[in-house]
Amino acid sequence: MTARLSSENVHATTVAKDGRAVMLLGPSGSGKSDLALRLLDHGFALVSDDRTLLRRDGDRLVASAPATIKGKMEVRGLGIVDMPWVDDVPVALAVELVSEVHRMPDESRERSFLSVPVPLVSIDPTTASAAAKVRLAIEHFGIRT
Repeated sequence: MTARLSSENVHATTVAKDGRAVMLLGPSGSGKSDLALRLLDHGFALVSDDRTLLRRDGDRLVASAPATIKGKMEVRGLGIVDMPWVDDVPVALAVELVSEVHRMPDESRERSFLSVPVPLVSIDPTTASAAAKVRLAIEHFGIRT
């Protein structure tokens, strides 16, 4: 029998609004920080850039930043900048950053972290509407906290 993990360090940039966190998932260079920066302009707050600590709290996930990068964000062309940040925010949605998105997704999807399912959507971060799509997705598909 394997012990269930109570925390996990995930390759994700995480932002939050109204007490609900959105994890932006993708490989290095996929546009996580760039999309997060656009979301900050839309009233979101930074939780963590590039790496996110997840911990299980009952049936929900809570996101925070590793101590070494709290309040820091890498902005291409500017370097690492200090930013206001929030901590310990319940995760409501995971966004997979991809270059090709199906026009009409077949059904709702999810991804599990620490055995907790989280709604998952795919968004092309290079489109002008990417930040608006994240805002719509959290309202339509995100977990209510």
